[in-house]
Parts: sequence; structure tokens; C-alpha cells
Amino acid sequence: MSETPYTPPPLSIKAWAEDDRPREKMIQKGRDVLSNAELIAILIGSGSRNESAVDLSKRILSAVGNDLHLLSSLSIKDLTSFKGIGEAKAVTIAAALELGRRRKAAEIKEAVKISSSKHAFDVLYPYLSDLDHEQFYVVLLRRNNTVIDTVRISQGGVTGTVVDARIIFKAAIEKLASSIVLAHNHPSGNLSPSQADIRLTDQLTQGAKLLDIIVMDHLILAGQSYYSFADENMIKR
Repeated sequence: MSETPYTPPPLSIKAWAEDDRPREKMIQKGRDVLSNAELIAILIGSGSRNESAVDLSKRILSAVGNDLHLLSSLSIKDLTSFKGIGEAKAVTIAAALELGRRRKAAEIKEAVKISSSKHAFDVLYPYLSDLDHEQFYVVLLRRNNTVIDTVRISQGGVTGTVVDARIIFKAAIEKLASSIVLAHNHPSGNLSPSQADIRLTDQLTQGAKLLDIIVMDHLILAGQSYYSFADENMIKR
């Protein structure tokens, strides 16, 4: 009768060679040499009796296809569904990813000029990416199409958000905007505009005319892609 071979438990990070420990590795070699799993391991601090923090991080990343954008879209509840991730660790991961998103948004300078739907997407992506609910934004532009400000108008649920035209035009008038770009996200991943999206775009375009403001475009963002009303000739000027 053969005996089952003994499998020793995984080594804790403290038992690793110092060069292999994520914190020490960052201190000695710099943050850019760490893998995504090692960076997340630093955030969560510890794993479990049977799994190191790095292995736990690798398991989480594997579940999202090693896609940090997808990881950023996970809610606290989603993160706590992973064995070994409690609420405190989930909040830490979510907070770190949100800081990264805000840093990217802060890099958008007022001097940015929008002359295409891709330029508008680049401005709006940091605000509307990785969300599990709908939000509606407006980009306010000067006469030369440089960005004055990017303003969140509303946020709602998974399937929609209420948009008040008065709030949009109030923001445009206060900042003396000559034109605007409308935008919202579809958490479902479907880029096609709904009939409600089309009606709203028409209403806002016609309303803006009365104020001598031009609606340049309306973008729908889903993941890393977008739909442009202007590119599809859906803006009725």
C-alpha cells in the first residue's frame, strides 16, 4: 500500500528570501519591478494559512483575466467573494484603484483641445471607465474647442440615470462655454444607443441652440470602446 506523499504548506511571505518579498523588493529595487500581483499583495498585507498574499493576488487577477480595468469595476461585494478577502482588504484594493483612476483624470489639462471623438473619449475615459452604474457627464469647451471643465451631471443605476437639461445648461452658461460634449457610460458593455439616448440627444441639441451653444457630440462609453453620435451622423444640428 503506497503512502500519500507529504506536501508541505506554502511558505509565508516572511519565510521568503528578502529579495522576493514584495515590500522589501519595492524598497530595494523600485516599484516598477513588481508584478501586479505583488503590488496587490502589498495592499492586502497578508494571505491565509494555506495561501500567501501573492498567491491570493494571483488568484484574483486570474479571475478577471489579468485585466486591471475589469478588476477596477468590481464592487466591494465582488471582491469579498474571494476567499481570503474580507471587507477591509476589499476596501483597500478599491481605494487604491480609485486613486489611480483619479490620478489619470487629474492629468487632463485645460489646454487639451477636442477636435475628434477620440480626443473627447480620451478626456472622458478616466471619469467613466470601470463603473458598475451609469453616470452622465458634460465637457465644457471654449470657442477654440479647448476644455474648460468636465462636469458630472448625474449618476444612477445599472440601466440608466436621470438627466436634467437645466443642470447641463446652467454649468455651460456659468463657465461661458461655446460648445459641449455629452457623455454617459453603459455598464452592460453594449455600445448601441437606446431610443431614450437618441431622444435625449435631440432634445439637448435643440435646447442648446436657443442658448447659442453647440452640442458637438454625445459619447457612449463601454469598457475601452465608445460610440460617437457625431461620427454616426446622429447629431441633428
